[in-house]
Amino acid sequence: MAYSWDNRCNFVVKYLYDTDSNGILEQNDFECMALKMTILEGKGLFNSNRHQENLHVMLSLWDEIAQIADFNKDGVVTTEEFKDAVQKCCIGKSYAEFPQAMKMFIDNHFKIVDLNGDGLIGVEEYRYNSITRIPIANIDTIDQAYQNLLNDDDKRRGGLTLSRYQELYAAFLGDPTDKGPAVHLFGPLPENC
Repeated sequence: MAYSWDNRCNFVVKYLYDTDSNGILEQNDFECMALKMTILEGKGLFNSNRHQENLHVMLSLWDEIAQIADFNKDGVVTTEEFKDAVQKCCIGKSYAEFPQAMKMFIDNHFKIVDLNGDGLIGVEEYRYNSITRIPIANIDTIDQAYQNLLNDDDKRRGGLTLSRYQELYAAFLGDPTDKGPAVHLFGPLPENC
């Protein structure tokens, strides 16, 4: 099932962290993500100060993931090791209880998705983020996922705030069921990530 907890964890590894698509996580993936975040934040411009900040966040995230997930200490984290770590650190927990580096990543990711910097992730930004990550053939599929994500307050505001994004991200990883709006956080997910 596309929205099962297992598939959502696979999605995070495959589409968010594993930048070189080799099926494992390693420090290089997080160094590449730092550069990607810097370029995306700058909309093509490179700011070395922001790159150093992003590099710090991403290497801290890697260190945290490696510490809790690299069980055999071989310098790589497999998808199964990642899932075991997420199960221990995130299931049933709120955003406030997540590891610090993961919270920094979530906050930085919000900034990247919020393309116009207005503090809300609107439908256009959601569409852009979804389509750049996975192949989707129908706009209605993306728009329906977005509508499923929103609660009444989100609709009144015109999108997701940072605090709402944090709440949804925590549920995306921390709710073992395939129910609830958070399963749509990254758009319509492919089956068998």
